[in-house]
Amino acid sequence: MKQFVRVLCDVDCEWAGSKPVYRVYVDDELFAERTWRWNNEYLEEMLQIEADPGEYAITYELVDSPGATLHLAHMRVDHGPGEIKNNLLVITQ
Repeated sequence: MKQFVRVLCDVDCEWAGSKPVYRVYVDDELFAERTWRWNNEYLEEMLQIEADPGEYAITYELVDSPGATLHLAHMRVDHGPGEIKNNLLVITQ
């Protein structure tokens, strides 16, 4: 039976020049693609996931953004039956 889980992650990006673009995947499914527009700020990324119990890899990647560095911190389950273990979302029943 599918469960609803909300995952939060603090995201920051260092960059110069063109605004970097990053993507967020849950397993192989693209959940978000964003253009970073801020300096000296971080965002709290929110992923809303409805899935069967199991393990799901959450990955972030920069897209064609030379010189940019993405920083992730405090990935956590904010709501629902799950936990984060080494960037894996583990959804329980």
